[in-house]
Amino acid sequence: MRLTRTSDLWWRNAVVYCLDIETFADSDGDGRGDIQGLIQRIDHLDRLGVTCLWLMPFFPTPDRDDGYDIVDFYGVDPRLGSLGDMVELIRTARDRGMRVIADLVVNHTSAQHPWFQDARRNHDSRYRDWYVWQDEPPADGPQGIVFPDQETSLWEYDEQAGQYFLHRFYKHQPDLNVANPEVRDEIARIMGFWMELGLSGFRVDAVPFLIETAGQDDATALPDPHDYLADLSAFLRRRNGEAVLLGEVNLPYPDTMPFFGAADGGGSTDELTLCFDFIGMQHMYLALARGDAEPLAETLRNRPDPPEDGQWATFVRNHDELTLDKLSDSQRQEVFAAFGPDEDMQLYGRGLRRRLPPMLGGDHRRIRMVYSLLFSLPGTPVLFYGEEVGMGEDLGLPGRFAVRSDMDWDAARDQQAAPDSLLNWMRLLVDSYRACPELPWGRYTCLDPGPDARPVLAHRCDADGASVVALHNLADADVEAAPMVPDLAGARLTDVLDPRAKPVTVADDGRLAVTLTPYGCRWLRSGDGVNFPAVE
Repeated sequence: MRLTRTSDLWWRNAVVYCLDIETFADSDGDGRGDIQGLIQRIDHLDRLGVTCLWLMPFFPTPDRDDGYDIVDFYGVDPRLGSLGDMVELIRTARDRGMRVIADLVVNHTSAQHPWFQDARRNHDSRYRDWYVWQDEPPADGPQGIVFPDQETSLWEYDEQAGQYFLHRFYKHQPDLNVANPEVRDEIARIMGFWMELGLSGFRVDAVPFLIETAGQDDATALPDPHDYLADLSAFLRRRNGEAVLLGEVNLPYPDTMPFFGAADGGGSTDELTLCFDFIGMQHMYLALARGDAEPLAETLRNRPDPPEDGQWATFVRNHDELTLDKLSDSQRQEVFAAFGPDEDMQLYGRGLRRRLPPMLGGDHRRIRMVYSLLFSLPGTPVLFYGEEVGMGEDLGLPGRFAVRSDMDWDAARDQQAAPDSLLNWMRLLVDSYRACPELPWGRYTCLDPGPDARPVLAHRCDADGASVVALHNLADADVEAAPMVPDLAGARLTDVLDPRAKPVTVADDGRLAVTLTPYGCRWLRSGDGVNFPAVE
């Protein structure tokens, strides 16, 4: 695999790390994280192997929705630092080989944003049509309340404006009218501004809602909303050819593919560069709950290939509730019973407000196996801050804040020098993933693990004459896996995660016989690739 190609498409084998500046590192002792604190901790991320830093919202905000209610898209919340601090952070990250992307939250603004305050004044306001207004909520408008514990409608009557405004999320977050050309131009200016300060792209919040036109009087006459997403992508590439759009699109695979800009996975992406694999994530938890790999294997077999330059973004956990909304009711209840049986652990009837280690009972074997699975799956792995040290949730905090508590730096310090710590396991996984270009770049095949091996997910990735066969045991018992790899008959496969382990030889009939310990995992590699040594 030529490095010139992999570096051009850096996002294909990136390691993305998401954090909230406010909860990550405090430099001045005021109890709130800040940009300078993050800068002073940047070497922790460098040693981990992070190549792309994703920043949750850091803009000026009334902070009624953890910063997602924005009053100025061109500034930095003064509680976190200044624009100068942000430029210093981006430069320091670049010095360590890390690109930086930030949340692009332009589906809505805060109700306190000057645009909305002006729009409320009268129908002739310059900003009136920057939002979506109706005299009465339309019957054919948007459906589905995102936060059923907080809201009863998607429309809120504004006494000053004399009309209802649309809010897909909270009533204090009025939706922008993205069908308005002036709004589209403003969004482009916002993106251009931050790219000039050094960002390498954006994680686009709530993409389906961003381009939705339901609720507009002239919805049927408006151009295809995907054309707008393509325009944004083209603008991004003109300004910075290496920049990316990482999209939050929680839809079934057939409905997600158009957001890449290619319905069948062919050609090059001209909309989102990466899309989160929500479907794979949800079926991973179903498989873990059952101790049976088949739900995940079936999902991966049916997952479409992304366009040539696009990529799926894989994850174990993110900053929201662990949504299970694409599972059936009975499947969701299985996951609830296994990992969040108490009502206080659940949220909105569709997800869990927990982190992985407590869900797995602190079982280090199982935790390590899950992250090995993450890094071996085809896609770009995305980590949420604290995962590398096994942070748990704080159920004493409301709603989604349970998984957004302060970074556990004591655990990071304690694990630094411990060879068998989760932190050092994660470093090994990152190194191994980066040393195996077959994983992010190769042709993916889900394998039959063999008779009596349903707990095992067996898959392989092939590129440039090299192959990685990954085996993960989801059961608390020894399992004999025997996938067939006839083209590798007679080959000696080395263990990527433990180079000191005895190589495994594929039988002449193509049978790869491996005994996996409870929650065991192995990456077996053929070819001439060079592995990084284990992290000590």
